[in-house]
Amino acid sequence: MKLYFSPLACSLATRIALYEAGAEASYVEVDPKTKRTEDGADFRAVHPLGLVPVLDLEGGEVLTENAAILQLVADRFPAAELAPRDAHGRSRLQQWLSFVGTELHKALYVPLLDKAAPAEVKAYALAKAPSRLGWLAERLEGREFLLDRFSVADAYLFTVLNWSSVTPVDLKSWPALPAYQARLQQRPSVARALAEERERYLRTLERHK
Repeated sequence: MKLYFSPLACSLATRIALYEAGAEASYVEVDPKTKRTEDGADFRAVHPLGLVPVLDLEGGEVLTENAAILQLVADRFPAAELAPRDAHGRSRLQQWLSFVGTELHKALYVPLLDKAAPAEVKAYALAKAPSRLGWLAERLEGREFLLDRFSVADAYLFTVLNWSSVTPVDLKSWPALPAYQARLQQRPSVARALAEERERYLRTLERHK
């Protein structure tokens, strides 16, 4: 498998999942500004929307969309137990992947990270933070993970909450959330993925100065 990623983007969740599973994979960095890979190739030839993550599977098949890729990784490596196997548990996983993807990733953080978004759009998005993050914090009170054990939903949530450091979202208003982040950052898969991509992210910033 080959993962197309941009440093500290939502593709970080797939890297975490692959490391957690001990999976063999290669990683191709995509410049988020130029949409070109490290060797200068146009990433839009792989995915016309220019969005990461993209997982290149055997035989040239590619899979897009974070929730789909994360579940495929979990299914490919069942021994890692990154997703429940029963129908009820899988529905709960889908619930969390949907919540993180729609209510946090797209509705809250994307407008705040978009330099072209008007101030009114950013304010509208930021106004959603208390309800979404408050609801999340209540459900994490007294829990180590979103489900009964670490899952791909945790990899996704950790990745998205990490963007708070470069947006006006202050997680300290919901103590359960920074505590959750700190716990997950102690996992070897998370720590490794975060350190590697943070280094690449800083290099990308330097390149675009």
